[in-house]
Amino acid sequence: MNKYPGWLNALVVIIIASGIFLATPNLYGTAPAVQLSSATDDGFTDRQLEQTKITLENAGITPEAVYLQDERVVVRLNSIDDQKATEARLDSRFGRQASVALTEAPKLPDWMRSLNMSPMSLGLDLRGGVYVLLEVDMETALTNRLEAYEQDIFERLRSNESIRLFQVVTEGDIVRVSVEAGLLDEARNVVRQADPDLLVGDGADGRSLLVRMSPTQIAERQSFALQQNVTTIRNRIDQLGVAEPVVQQQGANRIVVQLPGVQDPSEFFGILTATATIEYRMVDESGDEPGSRFYNGRGSEPGQILKRKVIASGDQIVDATAGTSAEGQPAVHITLDSIGGAEMLENTKVNVGKLMSTVYITTEREQYTRNGETRYRMVKTEEIINTATIQGVFKNKFQTTGLSSAEAARIALLLRAGALAAPVYMVDERTIGPTLGQENIDRGFKAVQIGFIAVIVFMAVYYRWFGMIANLALLTNLVFMVAMLSLLGASLTLPGIAGIVLTVGMAVDANVLIFERIREQLSEGKSVQVAIDEGYGKALSSIADANITTFIAAVVLFAFGTGPIKGFAVTLAIGIATSMFTAIVGTRAVVNAVFGGRRLQTLPI
Repeated sequence: MNKYPGWLNALVVIIIASGIFLATPNLYGTAPAVQLSSATDDGFTDRQLEQTKITLENAGITPEAVYLQDERVVVRLNSIDDQKATEARLDSRFGRQASVALTEAPKLPDWMRSLNMSPMSLGLDLRGGVYVLLEVDMETALTNRLEAYEQDIFERLRSNESIRLFQVVTEGDIVRVSVEAGLLDEARNVVRQADPDLLVGDGADGRSLLVRMSPTQIAERQSFALQQNVTTIRNRIDQLGVAEPVVQQQGANRIVVQLPGVQDPSEFFGILTATATIEYRMVDESGDEPGSRFYNGRGSEPGQILKRKVIASGDQIVDATAGTSAEGQPAVHITLDSIGGAEMLENTKVNVGKLMSTVYITTEREQYTRNGETRYRMVKTEEIINTATIQGVFKNKFQTTGLSSAEAARIALLLRAGALAAPVYMVDERTIGPTLGQENIDRGFKAVQIGFIAVIVFMAVYYRWFGMIANLALLTNLVFMVAMLSLLGASLTLPGIAGIVLTVGMAVDANVLIFERIREQLSEGKSVQVAIDEGYGKALSSIADANITTFIAAVVLFAFGTGPIKGFAVTLAIGIATSMFTAIVGTRAVVNAVFGGRRLQTLPI
């Protein structure tokens, strides 16, 4: 009785050894580092790695390590002074080819990195940096989609030989399609071709159709806008060279951005919320083509009447770099995707010698007061920055001028990262200094230490040698939690530390239940071996019930909570899972090994 088979003992040993092994990277600490990432979608390779090593060698800088990680070059250094010197040297060497970011890198040996092992990361509240909460303007997202439908329906009506006189305009949340009397059914078929899911009703005048998006389309568009903005903002931050940023969806219309290590957020705010993009349209030189309208010029650029059709736009740009034109003017060198390139090719084939304009579009949130109440509205500005004669046929590579050097660099970054599907604006912004972060770390770990020591002392005094076995299980449980956080790549936050402290207290509950059941069996006069066996067996159901209900609560917190609550839920859930193993299987293995199968009259419990 009370003997595990050999294979089960071996399995317990293997699991514990694996936990210790996975937690080991957290013992090595971190060192100042510089991260070098490509300014384009192409990641860095061994070629750039060798270039980095040669550059540092020529500069007389001896790094601790230089290696590739996630298609980025990481240079680990010995001091802050070396870090600053390396940043300046690499920035000078690679220029616009790469983004250089200051960061910290774990001091892991090469064999650990080759196994993709890493320590758990520290959250923003512990490491310091910038926290930004953005809200997506869903109303503009829907309006943009309606305008796209308006353009599509207009082009389809224009190519329909049966309908000669028509008008398509967006009015609030509907697109009004007006046609000649008797052609409503024909117009309805055209609208259905644009999208069969659109809701189409008859206007009160008997000569128009009212086109609306269905509730399903609205929900899909809002979801798309949120996900697209998350991707775009993450790309923009990567272009700026911030190491280990966090960009996450929060709720139905908000995005959380965490920039660890950034202490001066001013340079990032404009990039995060910028909605600048460009469109290419032909000039309506006759001035009477349906759908054409007047656009103001920017600065000395004259205004023009431009055609309704957009030849190419910012969301079709796959690469954009700032540079200079042949005339020495600041320019953005554009590369279009296959669809945009094909459209540009067809357009230039038939329009050589004609004028094409570049429209610079920005959307800003404006505050105003009405009836003493502060309100906000989105203001869209469309200006012509350049009008030029098409000199020849071209496809997907060309350049745009009419911007200052700073604007060219900024618009190139925004276009490379992709356009926002809808404007965003900040609703919260906080900067956490590194001193506060270190203070949080110290206080958090001090709380864990105090709680851990208090539990150890209590268990050792009250349950004697069995208490020491429980303490061993508790220590193993902490190691398992660190190992799981490292393996999952989760970030440790202040609420996460709170979850660990709570788990320290909860983890020993299972052993308390088991030990009290053993005491009860001994007080009833049962033998030592029977008391151990029944103590573990009778306590199991109570332990399972308590931990399962708490685990469900942790899952609910993670599913419906936001950042800090999720951090608490993660550590709580991991702690429950690991404590079930250490408190039941782990301690039973030790008790069986020490006391099982022996003729004993008493137990040190």
